[in-house]
Amino acid sequence: MHVGVIAVQGDVSEHAAAIRRVADARGVDTEITKIREAGLVDDCDVLLMPGGESTTISRLLADEGIDEEINAHVESGKPILATCAGLIVAARDPQDERVQSLDMLDITVDRNAFGRQRDSFEAPLDIAGLDEPFPAVFIRAPLVESVGEDVAVLADWEDSPVAVRQGPVVATSFHPELTEDSRLHELALFDGHPAAAETPEANQ
Repeated sequence: MHVGVIAVQGDVSEHAAAIRRVADARGVDTEITKIREAGLVDDCDVLLMPGGESTTISRLLADEGIDEEINAHVESGKPILATCAGLIVAARDPQDERVQSLDMLDITVDRNAFGRQRDSFEAPLDIAGLDEPFPAVFIRAPLVESVGEDVAVLADWEDSPVAVRQGPVVATSFHPELTEDSRLHELALFDGHPAAAETPEANQ
């Protein structure tokens, strides 16, 4: 299974470590590629787009031509997990003309809705598909203001969506990589993917 981590900005190594934990637990032979230039996305089975600064991320993706490759990845039905600023870049309406939207999620977002970095917090979230609450870390997190009819809300915080799914795209307002709990990476990128299903347990 070939995993690509968009590495133009954000917690790249933390996401790679989370993916590695899931792959090792499942017995999946996994190759992880950090993507900073065009020409690499097409070889990836799944993608991960970390947080950072959404205007910078979207500009770098466009400048390098990675944005079109990400869209082609999603259009082919391959999974992607976008977190925090990654969610903003993925949104149809980021409500900021400086953000060059990938238009992968039919959502409207409010950037930095949860305040400045000093207002960061951690909260247990009930997430659809997970049996136990997930320790979500919010850092200058965006808020999902509205969702289209094809978007499933996976989790809410104070009556606002903070985790959503549309087709192969899963996006979160929070940072799942900043915890040792890798279940969200597993849910978004591994569950149901043919390459991930070929574990020793599945073949017994």
